[in-house]
Amino acid sequence: MTSSPRRVARASARGGAVPSIRDVAAAAGVSHQTVSRVLNDSPRVSAETRAAVLAAIDRLGFRPNRAARALGLGRAHGVTVVMSDTMLYGYASTLQGIEEAARVEGMAVGVRVVESDTPGDVKQTVDYVSDPSAGAVVVIAFDPSGTAVLEALPPHLPAVAATEPAAPDTGRVALALDERGAAADATGHLLALGHRTVHHVAIPSEGRSGGRQAGWHDALRRAGAPVPEVIDCGWDVAGAYEAGRRLLADDPEVTAVLCGNDDIAQGVRRALYDAGKDVPGDVSIVGFDDIPGCAYWTPALTTVRMDFAGLGKACFRAAVAELLGQPQPTLTLTPPSLIIRESTAAPRSPR
Repeated sequence: MTSSPRRVARASARGGAVPSIRDVAAAAGVSHQTVSRVLNDSPRVSAETRAAVLAAIDRLGFRPNRAARALGLGRAHGVTVVMSDTMLYGYASTLQGIEEAARVEGMAVGVRVVESDTPGDVKQTVDYVSDPSAGAVVVIAFDPSGTAVLEALPPHLPAVAATEPAAPDTGRVALALDERGAAADATGHLLALGHRTVHHVAIPSEGRSGGRQAGWHDALRRAGAPVPEVIDCGWDVAGAYEAGRRLLADDPEVTAVLCGNDDIAQGVRRALYDAGKDVPGDVSIVGFDDIPGCAYWTPALTTVRMDFAGLGKACFRAAVAELLGQPQPTLTLTPPSLIIRESTAAPRSPR
């Protein structure tokens, strides 16, 4: 089963100040493939056509993208990925998908880590990927750092983004998994089991408009259930453990928790264990991402499966189309799905 990704047309400024290979083709009255052959010195072009293309290039001031030429010649060169973290599961799995798709096409993948969303770090990253040797750019914009880089890229730069569904419109091609709908389904699952409400321990990058938090809130509002205060925590399991302790201190009667990811679920699970709470007897837990191994925890974790690798592959295909000035391909993404395991159950009857 597939669903259409969120997609946004690229900035129209590309066709203005910076002419593209398609502008040259239109001016010369030929196809963009013919222009590419001229740029690559192919013998399959007549002298008359070559002269017309070169005249159009000179008239428009077109400057060939070296990365696109390298791709046309079949060299292992092509995509630079911008991301703020290479270890977190969603980021790493998206990168894995990009790398796998690039390997099939014989292209290399470079990685540029943006340290923060401060102006200096953002400018350094933008300057780095603006060099034509960087090829096409894929920004993993799951957080403020990635979003800041995406917004600062020059309009003519061939770039696409992996984003959250509620990310601001930058005029770029942007692909996203439906985290909001998935979080609503997960919350609805807990409510359907009979829990009066569902608490939420959020991942750091989420604001109220973040997909996971927004979907949780949507489901509670539709059900007329109380909306507890969100518990924030860091990315690491130790921080999630402390968040679980705070959650129990705020509401000792908690019976259901939606966690921002599976690592957070692990930390919260330990905090519940240390407090003498049984999962799922006393408290049900749902994670997010379906990281490797969580099906073998005790109890096995109910979670949302996210196809980050598929997202990365789709981003790669979209980025290559941008690099070559080709129409965007039809792309589909596997939608998130709730995987029900042992960590959720109906609440115990009041004693």
